[in-house]
Amino acid sequence: MMAVNRYRLRHRAREGHLGAKLALKLLARLDRLLGVILLGNNLVNIASAALVSLISLRLFGNDEWMLGAMTLLLTFAILVFSEITPKVIGAAHADLLSELLSFVFTPLIRLLYPVIWFINLFVAALLRLFRLSPHPAANAEKLTPEELRTLVMESRALIPAKHGAILMNLLDLGKISVEDVMTPRGSVEILDVDSAWEDIRNRLVASRHAHLPVCRESLDQLLGVLPLRQALSRVAEPEFARNDLLAQLIPPYYIPVGTPLIAQLGFFQENHQRMGFVVDEYGEILGLVTTGDIVEEIVGEFATALPGASRKLAWDAAGGVMVEGSQSLRDLNRKLGLDFPLDGPRTLNGLILERLEDIPETRVSLKIHGVTVEVVQARDKSVKIARIYRPEGQKSKDEEWQA
Repeated sequence: MMAVNRYRLRHRAREGHLGAKLALKLLARLDRLLGVILLGNNLVNIASAALVSLISLRLFGNDEWMLGAMTLLLTFAILVFSEITPKVIGAAHADLLSELLSFVFTPLIRLLYPVIWFINLFVAALLRLFRLSPHPAANAEKLTPEELRTLVMESRALIPAKHGAILMNLLDLGKISVEDVMTPRGSVEILDVDSAWEDIRNRLVASRHAHLPVCRESLDQLLGVLPLRQALSRVAEPEFARNDLLAQLIPPYYIPVGTPLIAQLGFFQENHQRMGFVVDEYGEILGLVTTGDIVEEIVGEFATALPGASRKLAWDAAGGVMVEGSQSLRDLNRKLGLDFPLDGPRTLNGLILERLEDIPETRVSLKIHGVTVEVVQARDKSVKIARIYRPEGQKSKDEEWQA
């Protein structure tokens, strides 16, 4: 009864199994359950000792050696047949036996309730003396996120690697903020409303996004967000003009920097939004985050950055990988099994600049947390392309899960 998996027991109770329901009721009052179990256990043990002593006296008189031998024999019998063997069986098959035994213990508790109640009066008095409660706390069996993570990892033999990775990502969601997954300001595709009208038309047709930020010159003068589907339905019309485009804009949705990702997913749902602009304490736009970014953080990437291009990060045959400087450190850690620090810069470029304390040149190499990084291309005061070399013996998360 003590070794039963209570989560599995609750699941079976919800499915309607009577034995599971009875077992849960018994476990909810451990003082009564232990009272009836130990009452019977001690009664049988003490009675058997008295009976063996009586039989020994009747058969062998006051022979001390025979009385000692009978005592040892009784101790051996009790240990083997009444203690160790039943408890090993009970621990090994707790889930099955707990449901069966609940049909025995339930009527026994009702039958012996007056005796159990009288004994528990003294038990409760002693517990109060030590300021302890006879009943488990309401949250005693609740799992913390870290305990739940351990439970998922221990169940990896029963869970496919992909499903396990999704569960682990979901547990990590509360530790991640929007700036960890946002598209940086410099990488956000915008539509400058002051551009030539023909360029605007071409930009609308060529855009691969469903929504496009519309501004004057830069995101500092954001006007709104343009739903591309509505605009494309009219872009071929000769009378479609700049004012018509501006009339289709919807107000931008702003997200404070530092908002946890799990909370933002709920905010998107509550506000019926699909994208938002991350702003700092001064109101400056830092980047763009969408529901797709959050979903990909949970299930992994399911779309490519450009038609025909691949965003998959994987080690090549030489044990290296080419990445963009704007690549998120979280993505590198997750997909390549690395251990870059996440308490500072968010991107590989930022991390390299922080470590070098200078603008790097091409072919400069450095080691960060045991990982060799080579600057392949640097331009405009930033690292554009870098090559990361796989540390010896390093495993990716999927490999660790499958192991």
